[in-house]
Amino acid sequence: MRVANEIRARLARLEPQRLELVDDSARHAGHTGARPEGESHFRLLIVADAFNGRSRIERQRMVYGALGDLLRTDVHALSITALSPAEAAGRASSRQRRHPDR
Repeated sequence: MRVANEIRARLARLEPQRLELVDDSARHAGHTGARPEGESHFRLLIVADAFNGRSRIERQRMVYGALGDLLRTDVHALSITALSPAEAAGRASSRQRRHPDR
């Protein structure tokens, strides 16, 4: 979990209210860039005030900037969902309306 822990540590500078990081490396075993030990392919959901008023591209650049050289040295693929708190609340509310039993 060395890479995952380093990703979390570096993203802390964005002061996330929510950060979900999933190691999807097992789904890519045998593909280019996949390492046998994993921690090469990740899915990220991050919610932070820092994303208020920013475009999707700006948000991704903020995440890339925080991660720096990890994207060149350790992370082969990163899927990013970066939301403001209001957007995250809207998603949760919409999901609750669609699936009230959850």
